[in-house]
Amino acid sequence: MWLVRTHPTRTLLLRLVAGHQTYLATFRHYSTLKSSPVPMETVRNYDCIVIGSGQAGTPLSVAFAKAGKRTALIERKHIGGCCVNEGCTPTKTMIASGRVAYLCRRSLDYGVVTTTDSSSSTKTLRGNPLSSVSTDMKKVRERKRDIVADSRARNERRVAEGGVDVIVGEGTFVDKTTVQIKLNDGSESVVTGNVICINTGERPVRPTIPGLDTIPQDLVLDSTSIMELGEIPEHLLVLGGGYIGLEFGQLFRRLGSHVTIIQRASRLMPREDVDITSCLLDILKEDGITVYLNSEVTRLSHSDNHVALSVKANDGSTNNIVGSHILLAVGRVPNTEALNLSAAGVEIDEKKGYIKCNEHLETNVSGIYALGDVKGPPAFTHISYDDFRILEANIVSREKIPDKPLATLRDRLVPYVAYTDPQLGHVGLHETEARKLFPNSTIKTAKMPMNYVARALETDESRGMMKAVVNADTGKILGFTCLGLEGGEIMSIVQVAMMGGVRWEVLRDAVWAHPSLAESLNNLWAFLE
Repeated sequence: MWLVRTHPTRTLLLRLVAGHQTYLATFRHYSTLKSSPVPMETVRNYDCIVIGSGQAGTPLSVAFAKAGKRTALIERKHIGGCCVNEGCTPTKTMIASGRVAYLCRRSLDYGVVTTTDSSSSTKTLRGNPLSSVSTDMKKVRERKRDIVADSRARNERRVAEGGVDVIVGEGTFVDKTTVQIKLNDGSESVVTGNVICINTGERPVRPTIPGLDTIPQDLVLDSTSIMELGEIPEHLLVLGGGYIGLEFGQLFRRLGSHVTIIQRASRLMPREDVDITSCLLDILKEDGITVYLNSEVTRLSHSDNHVALSVKANDGSTNNIVGSHILLAVGRVPNTEALNLSAAGVEIDEKKGYIKCNEHLETNVSGIYALGDVKGPPAFTHISYDDFRILEANIVSREKIPDKPLATLRDRLVPYVAYTDPQLGHVGLHETEARKLFPNSTIKTAKMPMNYVARALETDESRGMMKAVVNADTGKILGFTCLGLEGGEIMSIVQVAMMGGVRWEVLRDAVWAHPSLAESLNNLWAFLE
């Protein structure tokens, strides 16, 4: 048996010059490492084992190692987890390319003259002809790959320099302290640990739809494979109206695809308030995206290199929709099957397979913890990172200060941003949640369209709205949503106010720089009712 011990120099990027500079990672994942192997016993003992190198597991393994704990990080594919390799970093990189294409098409709105697209009947927001734009999908993909490789290399370097033993393979529990690992080279290894932390994340779910398995697999995409396309789909059919489906749908519409979104629910992003989702729907339709709500795909078929969907609406009506590719964006499932959690006695949610844990992230088995998406929603990178903070405080820092109170999930304020354009940033409670949670309080809302914001008008990006939910009895801000230009950044200002218990009147009376987007927080409260 062998253990791969990483070395910092193995994580450096090589710069190649061939007419132009490009960056390639010295390795795409740890299975290709050529490090000096270290012999290991039949069973290798550790103080701490981390299974899964996500946004919690990676920094946690480093924290353990730097605290003098012998630490192993088991990862079957990429250091950095979904966010760096298949999630946040690559998607937002590609969305940036889509935004450039969008603004290029709107060039006449800003008085910038380019070649107009006479073949299109669609107009810009100011009624001007669209400018002609072509997209090199291979270049978009190359830029995405370069940025991902750079981000991954930084994570690899951090783990290597931290003194963590990286074991490349898939871990399976033998008992509550023992993990058997099927290494990527086909051999097996066994490790034991006093503390075991699970950060294995989620993956896209593949729905059961008649005919799906008959479709050529290069035409059936998920949130990972769609980013590896070398050509722009002629007509992308998106199954699912959550943030993943909407981000990719709008992106590929901007890159040049026709896009149709099919959503089972009565509205897009159904967790959001109705007024917000209605505004978002109008924006997507304005962008030329076709949306079917209250609709379900009942069958798929394939002919002439095209995909046909049979769609049934709640009212019984049917539609046949033909496209070139399908994007499956109907949800995600936890990566728990291979862990053999029953051998360790770890309880899971029988309905969806998420690992159950308490407010300190400990499972029902002492010494085994769950972090990130694998323990259930909310499934965000920043939540996973905050899980790392909790365990670092409770396992590492508390050893130095034994009387320090345990860090907890309780009362954690959850922000998030959907990177549609405009962005949808939210923090705290939605209106429906606030009214349900505080039935005896006076709940008021303030709603203002983004075309009341000077900065949005000056940039000619005034689509959307913002909404605040307050407890009028206490003056506390309970929740805030901004569907607008840099909505995530505006939301973050309100989040800080909520963290400090700042009343809404303080934001109203503050002196904000003019003309900034933050200045909108002067005027929003005039609409409180």
